[in-house]
Amino acid sequence: MTDKKGRKGIEVIMQALKEEGVEYIFGYPGGTVIPLFDEFLNHDIKLIRVRHEQAAAHAADGYARVSGKAAVVVVTSGPGATNTITGIATAAMDSIPMVIISGQVKTPVIGTDAFQETNVLGVSRPVTKHNYLVKSIDQLPKILKEAFYISQTGRPGPVLIDIPVDIQMMSTTEKAPKKIMIPGYHLAEKIRPEEISNTWDMIAHSSRPMIYAGGGVNIANAADELTLFAKTARIPVGMTLLGLGGFPEGHELSLGMMGMHGQFTANSALSRTDLVITIGARFDDRVTGKVETFLKQSKIIHIDIDPSVINKIKPADIGIVGDVKDFLSQINKIAKPLKTRDWLDELKETKKKHPLPNFDETDCPQFKLRPEYIIGQFSRLTKGEATVVTDVGQHQMFIAQHFGFKQPRSILTSGGLGTMGYCLPASIGAALFVRDRPVIAISGDGGIQMNIQELATIKTYGLPVIIVIFNNGNLGMVKQWQDFFWKKRRSGTLFNHNPDFIKLGEAYGIDSFRATKKEEVVPLITKALKLKKPVLLEFAIDEDAYVFPMIPPGGDLSEIIEGAGK
Repeated sequence: MTDKKGRKGIEVIMQALKEEGVEYIFGYPGGTVIPLFDEFLNHDIKLIRVRHEQAAAHAADGYARVSGKAAVVVVTSGPGATNTITGIATAAMDSIPMVIISGQVKTPVIGTDAFQETNVLGVSRPVTKHNYLVKSIDQLPKILKEAFYISQTGRPGPVLIDIPVDIQMMSTTEKAPKKIMIPGYHLAEKIRPEEISNTWDMIAHSSRPMIYAGGGVNIANAADELTLFAKTARIPVGMTLLGLGGFPEGHELSLGMMGMHGQFTANSALSRTDLVITIGARFDDRVTGKVETFLKQSKIIHIDIDPSVINKIKPADIGIVGDVKDFLSQINKIAKPLKTRDWLDELKETKKKHPLPNFDETDCPQFKLRPEYIIGQFSRLTKGEATVVTDVGQHQMFIAQHFGFKQPRSILTSGGLGTMGYCLPASIGAALFVRDRPVIAISGDGGIQMNIQELATIKTYGLPVIIVIFNNGNLGMVKQWQDFFWKKRRSGTLFNHNPDFIKLGEAYGIDSFRATKKEEVVPLITKALKLKKPVLLEFAIDEDAYVFPMIPPGGDLSEIIEGAGK
């Protein structure tokens, strides 16, 4: 059925966003989206105008990670669209739902190298789940409906819609279909009872089982089901970086993070387990290290909604394609306590013998301000009830190790792509959704300067983000690799000049404070938590603080370096 009165493309877009429950649009104006930006003024969906298009994509990513809903980006053609690519790729690698609407030059001049014309479909195809160029106004209602459906179903991801400016102003009487049918796009079916039965039979016959929980647990909102399963069956849980929060840190069954900078006990468990139950993870190289020896002694059960990841890196003894929440809900109905007491006691003893390196208890003056201590105090003072957004580097790993995440969707970080500059804009999206706990954006002095202009966005919208800068005067993680594996040849990693971050924060109208001594840390964090408004904290940390443990790139789990001199 069609409307008797036609609607302009811009009206079709806004109606589609309303039907999808969109509350915010993250964007930046330009010539080919002026009609759409003008239409924003006629609706109550709030525009969050950032200061750079990459930041629009990261802000939408942050909103999507905490809400679980597809967030919307609107940018202009050419450089506006290409500036989003890093943010789109970040979302794609971590399976984050997002719909990007880019303006395009008028239909008649597409392909003529017109002003600000770019083949956005070609540029974005490798980093989107799907993309469209709208060639006819009558296609637009259906494409918008499909885009949100594709973005949020199956393994989530970003979908881009390129809309020529003339089509935005054309009228159509077409409506979006009530039911989406896309040839070749098939969703995973409900997991069959016999698959659950066979899986439990393998688990029940193991003596040293271990759960390998990935970001899919958080994406599927399956943290409660995972926790019930682990507790019922008495199986220890190791987590990937993106899996953190999917199982409460501090629980006796929690092994913490696995992988290159994971906990010794978690990595040791991977080397000794006889059965790994991998849930919503893809065997990323930062966990596996040397693939040939990884889990060579263990059977593998692998559950994921994306069939392409099953048997891709490690062959599975049982591979199940399906929703991990469905899997956990079903297996919880038959799960029983296993005889794992000896296994758990063994891991408990390992944890005692190999604790994380920590500078929390020393007041010796020769120790400089350490990130482990600062992060530990943030965790203690918030009781782990905070949304923490990170950039990429040493601080990211310190946070994964030392912040006691208790809730799902409480750590926002670029896992797959490792995007510096993610933190500050992603905290914008997080703060727009999260209202019941602090939003803490922690970055290094390198990462913060990649999108530092978003301090203006945080101030403009009055977002109560606690912005934390670890200032060590270098690119810490890259320098650590240079020091360990490149004979301390520090090429390009030392900052000869950093801005005065306190003056910079104040220039944007944000209350800003600096700590250089250990006794200043707790009072400063306490003050920031009470302010309930944007605040910037700079910590001058040890320039040679290394992240331990560490497994050399591509190395075996047995090659783990526990600390300096070990």
